Amino acid sequence: MRVSRAALAFVALPITLMFAPLSAGSAQQPPNPVTAVMKQRTMLFQQRLAQAFDSIPERIFGYKPTPAQLTIGYIAQHLVDDNYFYCEQFGAMKGARAAEETTTPDTIKAKWPKAKLVAQMKASFKFCEDALAQLDDAKLGDQITRTAGNGQSRTVTRAGPVMGHIIDMVDHYSQLANYMRLNNILPPTALPRPPGGA
Repeated sequence: MRVSRAALAFVALPITLMFAPLSAGSAQQPPNPVTAVMKQRTMLFQQRLAQAFDSIPERIFGYKPTPAQLTIGYIAQHLVDDNYFYCEQFGAMKGARAAEETTTPDTIKAKWPKAKLVAQMKASFKFCEDALAQLDDAKLGDQITRTAGNGQSRTVTRAGPVMGHIIDMVDHYSQLANYMRLNNILPPTALPRPPGGA
């Protein structure tokens, strides 16, 4: 199969532009660019999740589309646990949580008042933000020991939990956005953007 010069140019141009900032005379690359992107994505989805939970009325925190799915309240408490699980692997910093949060069964926590669930979620986001501040690109390659909820441990690269945290938030935001639409509530990413907004 012959490839035209136009097609080659179409493929080569984005690659050339991608490396253009690294060429001589251009702006210097910021320090820790990989970690900077991970931090930016983390903050973005923390903001979206907080907006989503803030906008959902407490009366539907027990809502789930089917019996097999999680309720909105369950998602909120689950996010708190996930945030501490992932973000405690970013460095030496460990989260301080009340015993009630760690010893109460998930099915009970899922029925706590909205204000309590959202406050705990936002506190876990703040912990993750502080934990992220420990990271730079060099530390992403560190080998760490991760212990799962079942007590089993294994060695992983630190970048794994960082990416896992972002993916987890994206997954739960998507889940929540669908629940919101099923209740005629627009999720944050569907709201009209302010004039001049990106």
